[in-house]
Amino acid sequence: KMAGSPTPWIGSAYLFLQSTCKTIALPSLYESSQKKPCVFKALKLALADSTGSVNGVDMLKVHCSHPHLIVQLRFCKRENCRRFLRSYREGALQKSLQSHLQLSLATTTVPLEVELKAGSEHLDKMLKDEDHCLECIYREKPDRLPDEEITELEECLKSLMLHQSTNNNVAGKDCSSLKSPSLPYPPRGSSLPTQVTFIFQGQQFDNRTITPDDHQKFAKSVSKKWKQVGRSLQKTCRALRDPVIDNLALEYDREGLYEQAYQMLLRFIQSEGKKATIARLIAALEENGLVSLAEELLGLHSNEECS
Repeated sequence: KMAGSPTPWIGSAYLFLQSTCKTIALPSLYESSQKKPCVFKALKLALADSTGSVNGVDMLKVHCSHPHLIVQLRFCKRENCRRFLRSYREGALQKSLQSHLQLSLATTTVPLEVELKAGSEHLDKMLKDEDHCLECIYREKPDRLPDEEITELEECLKSLMLHQSTNNNVAGKDCSSLKSPSLPYPPRGSSLPTQVTFIFQGQQFDNRTITPDDHQKFAKSVSKKWKQVGRSLQKTCRALRDPVIDNLALEYDREGLYEQAYQMLLRFIQSEGKKATIARLIAALEENGLVSLAEELLGLHSNEECS
């Protein structure tokens, strides 16, 4: 350890990727169990190109938010972050991503639009001020460890590259045959074991995962209390830790309460995967007096109003 450097330099940013080709939807490719390893490989190699090292930047999570693929990045050294920013600013990262995606997916060119954010800051608008970008990234501390999904893909990629030198065709074959039974929502450890059933108002219910219908009903009915529900979920969900909820309120202020609530629950679902269960949402609703909404989600159709 260097004297005068008691704590390491750590920061976080989000890389937004969108294909401008109508026939190539990156989120759909990543959601495919067959194509996911190929897309991950392209991301990993392009990021390594941008910093000059395989370990120059870590991927913590890959979000599918159509039409964008959003990659949460963690930098553990200022120098690596500088190299990444220069590569991004000069367009080298974009070209590298396009090239690696083309090779990994065995397709024609993959034209991309890229955007870089740190919290509510759009870094594309300040790329010439490298130090300011570094400050913004440094302020955004990572809110998670790498997902088990990412760890699994990392191991697959290592195995893939070990064999690449002896058989150039292995990469393509492995990409389509890698088993990923837990994808896109892998189990996330044992800290929050998922109960099979739960009790609400004396009745037993299956503890299923939150559905798109639940998601929409919640966003439509929760109104101003979405932040309170978010803070209840925050207790067991690192992805909703402060200042995430306040940032969502600011970012989607113009879109209104529905979109703010929708994005908050989306963050919860994407972060928790299979552990984003209805029991956890119902408990958060109960805690904030939203019994009527809880009953609606469980199909009880009570006439009570949300209090």
